[in-house]
Amino acid sequence: MDDSLALVATDAMDVSMPPLVESADGANGSYRWVVEEWSKIRTTKHRSEPFNIGGFYWRVLIFPKGNSNGGGGQDYLSLFLEAADPEAQPYGWARYASFSLTVLSQLDATARAYKDASHKFESREADWGFSHFLTLAEFHDPARGLIVNDTVIITCDVSMRKDFTPYPYDSRKETGFIGLKNQGATCYMNSLLQTLFHIPYFRKAVYHMPTTESDSPHSSIPLALQSLFYKVQFAENAVATKDLTRSFGWDAYDSFMQHDVQELNRVLCEKLDEKMKQTSVEGTIQKLFEGHTKFYINCVDVDCQSTRREAFLDLQLDVKGCKDVYASFDKYVDVEKMEGENKYDAEGHGLQDAEKGVLFTDFPPVLQLHLKRFEYDYQRDLNVKINDRYEFPEQLDLDAGDGKYLSPDADRSVRNKYLLHSVLVHSGGVNGGHYYAYIRPDLRGKWFKFDDERVTGEEATRALNDQYGGEDDNPAPGYQPGIKLPKYSNAYMLVYVRESDQDNMICEASKKDIATHLVSRLEKEQLEKDLKKKEKAEAHLYTVIKLSTAEDISKQMEGDHHFDLVDHEACRSFRVEKQTLFGDFKRKVATDLGVPVERQRYWLWARRQNHTFRPNRTLSQSEELLTVFELQSTTNVNAKTPLTSNFCLFLEVIPEHVAATWVAELASAPPCPDNDDFPARAVSGGGGGGGNDVPTAFLAPPVPAGHILLFFKIYDPRAETLRFLGHLLLDQESRMVDNLETVMRLAGPLLLAGEELAMFEEIKFEPDVFCEKKDLRNPLKSSLQLGDGDIICIQPVIPQAEVDKGKVRFGTTKEFMEFLHDRQRVIFRDISTPREDKFTLDLSKIMSYDAVTAALAAALGVADSSALRLSTHNSYTLGPKTPPLTHRCAETLADMLPSFHDAKDILYFEILDMPLAELERLKTLKVCFHGRDTKLVETSNIRIPRDSCVSDVLEEVRGKLGNKVTPGCELRLLEIYRAKIYKVLPGTEKIESIDDHYWYIRAEEVVQEEDGADVAGGGASAGGRGDH
Repeated sequence: MDDSLALVATDAMDVSMPPLVESADGANGSYRWVVEEWSKIRTTKHRSEPFNIGGFYWRVLIFPKGNSNGGGGQDYLSLFLEAADPEAQPYGWARYASFSLTVLSQLDATARAYKDASHKFESREADWGFSHFLTLAEFHDPARGLIVNDTVIITCDVSMRKDFTPYPYDSRKETGFIGLKNQGATCYMNSLLQTLFHIPYFRKAVYHMPTTESDSPHSSIPLALQSLFYKVQFAENAVATKDLTRSFGWDAYDSFMQHDVQELNRVLCEKLDEKMKQTSVEGTIQKLFEGHTKFYINCVDVDCQSTRREAFLDLQLDVKGCKDVYASFDKYVDVEKMEGENKYDAEGHGLQDAEKGVLFTDFPPVLQLHLKRFEYDYQRDLNVKINDRYEFPEQLDLDAGDGKYLSPDADRSVRNKYLLHSVLVHSGGVNGGHYYAYIRPDLRGKWFKFDDERVTGEEATRALNDQYGGEDDNPAPGYQPGIKLPKYSNAYMLVYVRESDQDNMICEASKKDIATHLVSRLEKEQLEKDLKKKEKAEAHLYTVIKLSTAEDISKQMEGDHHFDLVDHEACRSFRVEKQTLFGDFKRKVATDLGVPVERQRYWLWARRQNHTFRPNRTLSQSEELLTVFELQSTTNVNAKTPLTSNFCLFLEVIPEHVAATWVAELASAPPCPDNDDFPARAVSGGGGGGGNDVPTAFLAPPVPAGHILLFFKIYDPRAETLRFLGHLLLDQESRMVDNLETVMRLAGPLLLAGEELAMFEEIKFEPDVFCEKKDLRNPLKSSLQLGDGDIICIQPVIPQAEVDKGKVRFGTTKEFMEFLHDRQRVIFRDISTPREDKFTLDLSKIMSYDAVTAALAAALGVADSSALRLSTHNSYTLGPKTPPLTHRCAETLADMLPSFHDAKDILYFEILDMPLAELERLKTLKVCFHGRDTKLVETSNIRIPRDSCVSDVLEEVRGKLGNKVTPGCELRLLEIYRAKIYKVLPGTEKIESIDDHYWYIRAEEVVQEEDGADVAGGGASAGGRGDH
């Protein structure tokens, strides 16, 4: 899924590929794909014929049954655009393109399914599209007409970048600015960060936040943001945001989840404001973004007024029903009449006619406007995107209309005239899309488009008129002329800077504003980056040898590496020129590790069919005469492993007495004939100590004939520990019982003399553990089928009585390894104190829901585990996700914690007053009972069965309130939002449809003179004194 940019060899494709009618510049085009006999498609993936747009061949890729890689995509039709033959492209190829994919309705042109995106197509991401393009239920709906006569029609429109060149685009060189890398679905965050960065006052304040040399950008938001801003200001290429997202507590999974710009903005500002307290930049967030509103209720006939002042950091403006920003502000300050039945209860004056509304006491220097493009449609019961045309001016005058938006006590000396600074755009639909930003850094000059890594200069119309939304004036490909479709790319957030504050806001932020330690750290990082870049450029001249030893295996097993032998990435690396003689490499090892060359024996690693990686054979004496590159090339081919820049070797340190014997043999051997091509007996004085002649670094003593290299681990069932003992060369026809004395010496005090021992072979660990018990009395090779690189686990035999009494949990190595394989460390937190760790439990990924709650109940000392309710962790808010997990919602703990981004995870718990399964059969409604004087009497949480009706709720209210309700008086239930009655709920309505999180649910007595009157009209004022 991506964009790209490189020339395509003309002979890379079959010349018979169908050409395409393109636009005059050849960079745009449309492809129409008619898929017949849809029901007969049996393959998981189905591709179109290649088609040419912009001098590049493309294909449409469709997953008829859904894409399982898309995260639950089996319920969706998945649709992608891909490069037709990425393998045939030259090194470093890339193509930048914007595209749309449409499934046409053959019954109603407006019922099409459409999505668009922009992407950089390249070798690592040669396809891009939508795993959740359309639900299969919608796709197969006959009324929609997407499948007619077993035929589906798909169109693909592609627009190539006009400024395309075969060379990488340099944003810094072309525009003076650089972009931010997209981690998967972080375009919304990149757009917001670019907007904040280009307010220099904000950037300068971030630079002045106190951080220390000991801080880590992985855990400190201020340091991560300082580092990011510094790089965006001074680096040459696009900057990664991983340190910043890690400081948020996000993992890779969260980076592929699209969050909301407004929520991120508020959370980020809140965290920065907290970190700025008691520093030189305290109050910066408020100085930049904070304005104030005054909510008022004014009585018409008496001198009585109620006001409330509130602060805001951003404003949400309605789009639906508003033609522009001014219309939204008019709606924001619209006056509501409180009269008739819904008069205001003025303290000391009784019920009075009143006017209710909100005005602004002051606006901030930087005004952030979030446009409500996304709304919940209650009639259709789904979220929808509002693509209506909505205009916004380049200059915004909030003193317009003689200051109609300002409260009487506002400071009129401040001129509230604003210049548009940035426009954040959302392109796509309600289920996903792409974000980018248009920014005018100096408020007067050129506009720039910040689209993840790419920054381009743009005309003002692109930032303004083209982002108003509305209908597309150009006929859509595949549709008849005259049919207009909504523009799916439109403004989502606007940032204005007040004219009178522009010199202060658009100030200079330079290196002198950055802490010295931070500059030093970042310059050091840049030097390291340049060095890595240089190494990468010279990588073709070098080979990296990853050298592992018994000491590496032992150290890694003391940590969390229990299976197989070693993690090669954590082993010592030697970067050597490819033409280095292997003998010279051995001398370097002798110098660096202190292992004399005569004691070095090297084993090649090989990947087995069961996907384990084990030492397979030693290097031969002839191989040790080769260069490193010749050796790597030869041995990789023989071992059937891919040729990579890393060359893995295991160093066996030969016992000193064995090496001494070998050296003596070499010294006493006659010299080789002059015509011998293999000087195996050559000696020199360069490899040993004390001036004695030793073998050259070319040679190592051979493995004794008929011996195999075995690795040994030991398991202690009582301590539940698994350790590495070492390795031994054993006669392949011997039995383990014959070698127990040698093994006991290797184990030292870990094994007691006379203990009965059991032996297991660790064969593989993925996808499941395969650990087989072996008979110590059988020959190693002929009977037990052991060979070089095999792993033997020794353990004392545990009496069954200890296991039965619970003194030992895992009596055998196999059981313990299965536990390690499935172990999941879970941090539990009380949901009432969501930031505090209560305790940590080592559980199993395959534990059932009931087993998890039972383990938690035991740790808490709770008798009834069924009364526990769990919630998963939201790494974005660093709190519990809502809603909580339902009873037995998942078969295993692994299903409850799907991300597994770390060796640990977090669950929140709460102790209920009844079993969770019973609670879930009930619905809890928060009902507020108001008396006849409209005042709030009591708020009750009503629990009743989910299939109950409104009349049942009212009876529960009556029973709970007792004498607070007039005997014999009828009750009614109302849905209220922002003090307006939207619905009087009939007694027969099912409560399952009532949402008390959105609506204010009010119960009240029906006054006798109202009985039978029509009070259900939506939009009437609910009266009262703002209790709700």
